[in-house]
Amino acid sequence: MPGKKFKKIESAPKSSRPHIPDYGISAGKKGMLPWKWASDRLAKSRQYWLVTVRPDGSPHVMPIWGLWLDNGFYFSTGRNTRKARNLAANPRCVVCSEDAEQAVIVESEAAEVADQAALKRVFAAYKKKYKVDVSGMGSPMYLVKPSKAFGLWEKKFPTTATRWLFS
Repeated sequence: MPGKKFKKIESAPKSSRPHIPDYGISAGKKGMLPWKWASDRLAKSRQYWLVTVRPDGSPHVMPIWGLWLDNGFYFSTGRNTRKARNLAANPRCVVCSEDAEQAVIVESEAAEVADQAALKRVFAAYKKKYKVDVSGMGSPMYLVKPSKAFGLWEKKFPTTATRWLFS
Protein backbone atom coordinates (compact mmCIF):
# COMPACT_ATOMS: atom_id res chain seq x y z
CA MET A 1 0.00 0.00 0.00
CA PRO A 2 2.57 2.59 -0.99
CA GLY A 3 1.51 6.12 -0.28
CA LYS A 4 -1.24 5.26 2.22
CA LYS A 5 -1.83 8.26 4.47
CA PHE A 6 -2.18 7.93 8.22
CA LYS A 7 -3.83 10.39 10.54
CA LYS A 8 -1.38 11.91 12.97
CA ILE A 9 -2.17 10.99 16.55
CA GLU A 10 -2.86 14.36 18.14
CA SER A 11 -4.07 13.22 21.55
CA ALA A 12 -3.88 10.22 23.77
CA PRO A 13 -5.96 7.26 22.63
CA LYS A 14 -9.16 6.29 24.42
CA SER A 15 -8.46 3.88 27.30
CA SER A 16 -10.75 1.07 28.35
CA ARG A 17 -10.58 -2.46 29.68
CA PRO A 18 -9.93 -5.36 27.31
CA HIS A 19 -12.57 -8.06 27.06
CA ILE A 20 -10.84 -11.02 28.70
CA PRO A 21 -13.60 -13.10 30.32
CA ASP A 22 -12.83 -15.29 33.35
CA TYR A 23 -9.53 -13.56 34.23
CA GLY A 24 -10.77 -11.22 36.97
CA ILE A 25 -10.05 -8.01 35.06
CA SER A 26 -11.00 -4.94 37.09
CA ALA A 27 -14.19 -3.28 35.90
CA GLY A 28 -13.28 0.28 36.88
CA LYS A 29 -10.75 2.65 35.41
CA LYS A 30 -8.56 2.73 38.54
CA GLY A 31 -5.18 1.19 37.80
CA MET A 32 -5.41 1.35 34.00
CA LEU A 33 -2.10 2.01 32.32
CA PRO A 34 -1.41 5.37 30.66
CA TRP A 35 -0.53 5.36 26.97
CA LYS A 36 2.92 6.71 27.91
CA TRP A 37 3.61 3.40 29.71
CA ALA A 38 3.00 1.52 26.46
CA SER A 39 4.83 4.03 24.28
CA ASP A 40 7.90 3.90 26.54
CA ARG A 41 8.05 0.09 26.33
CA LEU A 42 7.68 0.16 22.57
CA ALA A 43 10.49 2.70 22.28
CA LYS A 44 12.82 0.76 24.61
CA SER A 45 12.39 -2.65 23.00
CA ARG A 46 15.30 -3.83 20.88
CA GLN A 47 13.49 -6.76 19.30
CA TYR A 48 9.83 -6.99 18.41
CA TRP A 49 7.44 -9.67 17.22
CA LEU A 50 5.62 -9.06 13.95
CA VAL A 51 2.58 -11.13 13.05
CA THR A 52 1.32 -11.04 9.47
CA VAL A 53 -1.30 -13.11 7.65
CA ARG A 54 -0.40 -15.63 4.94
CA PRO A 55 -2.59 -15.81 1.83
CA ASP A 56 -4.27 -18.94 3.22
CA GLY A 57 -5.27 -16.98 6.35
CA SER A 58 -2.77 -18.63 8.70
CA PRO A 59 -0.60 -16.44 10.91
CA HIS A 60 3.12 -15.86 10.37
CA VAL A 61 5.23 -14.51 13.23
CA MET A 62 8.86 -13.44 13.16
CA PRO A 63 11.19 -11.45 15.42
CA ILE A 64 12.32 -8.17 13.86
CA TRP A 65 14.19 -4.99 14.61
CA GLY A 66 12.30 -1.73 14.43
CA LEU A 67 11.66 1.73 15.82
CA TRP A 68 8.85 3.28 17.79
CA LEU A 69 8.96 6.86 16.56
CA ASP A 70 6.28 9.58 16.48
CA ASN A 71 3.57 7.17 17.70
CA GLY A 72 4.27 4.71 14.92
CA PHE A 73 6.31 1.55 14.45
CA TYR A 74 8.82 1.46 11.58
CA PHE A 75 10.53 -1.67 10.31
CA SER A 76 12.21 -2.89 7.17
CA THR A 77 12.25 -6.26 5.49
CA GLY A 78 13.33 -7.55 2.11
CA ARG A 79 10.66 -7.19 -0.55
CA ASN A 80 10.62 -10.95 -1.23
CA THR A 81 10.43 -12.10 2.39
CA ARG A 82 7.32 -13.89 3.63
CA LYS A 83 6.53 -10.82 5.79
CA ALA A 84 6.60 -8.44 2.81
CA ARG A 85 4.62 -10.77 0.55
CA ASN A 86 2.03 -11.23 3.29
CA LEU A 87 1.74 -7.46 3.78
CA ALA A 88 1.40 -6.88 0.04
CA ALA A 89 -1.62 -9.19 0.00
CA ASN A 90 -3.05 -8.16 3.38
CA PRO A 91 -1.64 -5.17 5.30
CA ARG A 92 -3.18 -6.22 8.63
CA CYS A 93 -0.58 -7.06 11.25
CA VAL A 94 0.27 -7.16 14.95
CA VAL A 95 3.44 -5.76 16.53
CA CYS A 96 4.47 -6.81 20.03
CA SER A 97 7.20 -5.51 22.31
CA GLU A 98 9.92 -7.93 23.38
CA ASP A 99 8.96 -8.18 27.07
CA ALA A 100 6.00 -10.48 27.68
CA GLU A 101 6.00 -9.59 31.40
CA GLN A 102 5.12 -5.98 30.51
CA ALA A 103 3.61 -6.63 27.11
CA VAL A 104 2.42 -4.09 24.57
CA ILE A 105 0.46 -5.42 21.60
CA VAL A 106 -0.35 -3.11 18.66
CA GLU A 107 -2.95 -4.05 16.05
CA SER A 108 -3.21 -2.20 12.75
CA GLU A 109 -2.11 -2.17 9.13
CA ALA A 110 1.37 -1.67 7.70
CA ALA A 111 2.02 0.71 4.83
CA GLU A 112 5.20 1.22 2.86
CA VAL A 113 6.82 4.58 3.60
CA ALA A 114 7.47 6.68 0.50
CA ASP A 115 8.07 10.12 2.07
CA GLN A 116 11.79 10.84 1.69
CA ALA A 117 11.98 13.25 4.65
CA ALA A 118 10.38 10.64 6.92
CA LEU A 119 12.72 7.94 5.60
CA LYS A 120 15.75 10.12 6.29
CA ARG A 121 14.68 10.56 9.94
CA VAL A 122 13.92 6.84 10.29
CA PHE A 123 17.25 5.80 8.76
CA ALA A 124 19.13 8.08 11.18
CA ALA A 125 17.22 6.76 14.20
CA TYR A 126 17.71 3.16 13.02
CA LYS A 127 21.46 3.70 12.67
CA LYS A 128 21.63 5.24 16.15
CA LYS A 129 19.69 2.36 17.74
CA TYR A 130 21.21 -0.64 15.92
CA LYS A 131 24.52 0.74 14.61
CA VAL A 132 23.48 -0.37 11.11
CA ASP A 133 22.88 1.86 8.11
CA VAL A 134 19.83 0.51 6.28
CA SER A 135 19.46 3.50 3.96
CA GLY A 136 21.25 1.84 1.06
CA MET A 137 19.80 -1.65 1.40
CA GLY A 138 16.94 -1.05 -1.01
CA SER A 139 14.44 -2.84 1.23
CA PRO A 140 11.06 -1.23 1.82
CA MET A 141 10.43 0.54 5.11
CA TYR A 142 6.99 0.05 6.61
CA LEU A 143 4.99 2.10 9.10
CA VAL A 144 2.39 0.68 11.48
CA LYS A 145 0.20 3.35 13.10
CA PRO A 146 -1.84 1.74 15.87
CA SER A 147 -5.58 1.37 15.55
CA LYS A 148 -5.88 -0.69 18.74
CA ALA A 149 -3.31 -1.59 21.41
CA PHE A 150 -3.19 -3.58 24.63
CA GLY A 151 -1.01 -3.24 27.71
CA LEU A 152 -0.66 -6.26 29.98
CA TRP A 153 1.56 -6.05 33.06
CA GLU A 154 1.85 -9.57 34.45
CA LYS A 155 2.66 -8.58 38.06
CA LYS A 156 -0.43 -6.34 38.25
CA PHE A 157 -2.50 -7.97 35.52
CA PRO A 158 -6.10 -7.81 36.80
CA THR A 159 -5.91 -4.13 37.75
CA THR A 160 -3.70 -2.83 34.92
CA ALA A 161 -4.95 -4.65 31.80
CA THR A 162 -5.68 -1.81 29.39
CA ARG A 163 -6.93 -1.42 25.82
CA TRP A 164 -6.34 1.74 23.81
CA LEU A 165 -8.41 2.70 20.79
CA PHE A 166 -7.10 5.24 18.28
CA SER A 167 -9.35 7.38 16.11
